[in-house]
Parts: sequence; C-alpha cells; structure tokens
Amino acid sequence: MSTAPEPTGADVPAGPTPIRSLTVLPARREDVELHTADGLTLVGELALPADRDPVATLVTLHPLPTHGGYMDSHVYRKAAWRLPALADLAVLRFNTRGTSSPRGTSEGSFDGGEAERYDVAAAIELAEFHDLPHPWLVGWSFGTELALKHGTDPAVEGAILLSPPLHRATDEDLDRWDAFGKPLVVLVPELDDYLRPDEARRRFARVRDAEVIGVDGAKHLWVGESSVRRVLDEIVGHVRPGFPLPLPTEWSGDATAAVTADRDTADSDQASYDASRSDGIDD
Repeated sequence: MSTAPEPTGADVPAGPTPIRSLTVLPARREDVELHTADGLTLVGELALPADRDPVATLVTLHPLPTHGGYMDSHVYRKAAWRLPALADLAVLRFNTRGTSSPRGTSEGSFDGGEAERYDVAAAIELAEFHDLPHPWLVGWSFGTELALKHGTDPAVEGAILLSPPLHRATDEDLDRWDAFGKPLVVLVPELDDYLRPDEARRRFARVRDAEVIGVDGAKHLWVGESSVRRVLDEIVGHVRPGFPLPLPTEWSGDATAAVTADRDTADSDQASYDASRSDGIDD
C-alpha cells in the first residue's frame, strides 16, 4: 500500500483549495518494486492521474543518497503529489540501491554511480512494463549524473536535469548524450554551490540538443515554494509542450480528495546538504 497520506474528511474548505507545500492532490498511488539485472529489488512508488491515463511519464532519479538524497527528496514528493492531478503525468519515484525512506530500503549498496546503471535500467523497464507513455528522465544533483551516464535508452524521450554538478559525469558522457540526439533540459540555479549558469552553458555546449536555463535566485536544493513551482512549471512545459502554464496554485476539484501531508522534507534535505558541505567528503 502507498505511504501517501489518506483523506481525513476534517476541515474541508468550502471553495478552491490553495496548493501549499504539504498539499497532496488526488492520484492513484501504488507501491512498486523494481528488479535490476544484477539481482536486486528496489522500492518505489508510482503515482498516476486519478481517473484517466497519463499522457507522459517522469522517471525520477534522486540526489546523492550518502548525503540525504532519496525518493522523498522534497521536489520529487511535490511532483508526485501535484503533477498527476494538474498535468496528467505519471510520476515514478524510487530508492536507488542501498537507499532508505519510509517506503522501505532498496537492496544493495551505494556504488558511486556505476552499478546504479542497473537501477536506471530497471526504472525504465518498469515504465515500459506498465505501458507508461513518453518517459522522461528527471535527475536531480547526483540523479543528473545517473541520467547522463546511463540514461541513453531508446525508450527515453529526453531528460531534465536539476542542479547538475557534473562531478561524476564527464565530457565523454556529454558526447554520448549528444550522439543520442534526445532533448536535454538543464535547470541551473543562479546560486548553486557546484555549477552555475555561465559555466553550465560552457560545459553543456558540446550537447547540441541541450537547453540550459539559469534560474535567478534559486539554490541547489530548490527550497521554497517559488523555486518548486518554477521547477514543476519547467518540467511540465518541456514534457507537455503547449500545456497552460503556470500551473494552478489552487485545486478546484473535489476538496475532500485533497489532503495535507504531515511534513515537508525540505528542512531535512537542507540539513543533510549543509552537513555534506562541511564534512570534508567529496559529494
């Protein structure tokens, strides 16, 4: 059973429901297991539109698990909570090998982005098995490295990168994506600690189908509702060209079906990230 909050029926507003950081909109949510070619079982969740088929799919790849990244990293939680209802998207979240969350712990152990190639492949295969349409990879920080290194699968429509550090991904990986020929959308915070827009444009220039978008005022973790909304708008705008944007800030559907989660993971994401910046260990 999914770990998403269930409706309580209490304090239901009379009019449209404001969409805040803890708002969980209606969707069909199910716990899933991914099976890798090297014999591991990974845990995840698939969120689908509540009463219709999805028109496109996000396969999310989370930040560095050794520094607090997991399937519940806050931008991905909010994508799963909002985008099935607001944009008819399927959202697959999962823990890479050795990573834990309230959903459970994926088998195996962290391998610095190498054996995780099997995790990426398993996620793409799950999307194919469920006949999910038009899958896009969405990588965040370490997840961008996985997308660049291991995401050139013919089933993939393209990739969206959030805060790419380009630590593990090399020019060879960028050249492979260039040869792949699929769209690459790169969202780079103005105030990122690792890679900022001007340098990102220089590094990604070798990928002819790359679009680098600098985001004023944003930081690596996209903390704050304005940053989250910008990320979700950019994702929808590229995965569903022509879709009306910005996304709504109120839910006008069945108010009893919109629930409130018990916590936002943005604070814990930030705490883990801050600790990682002072521990002397390379991210």
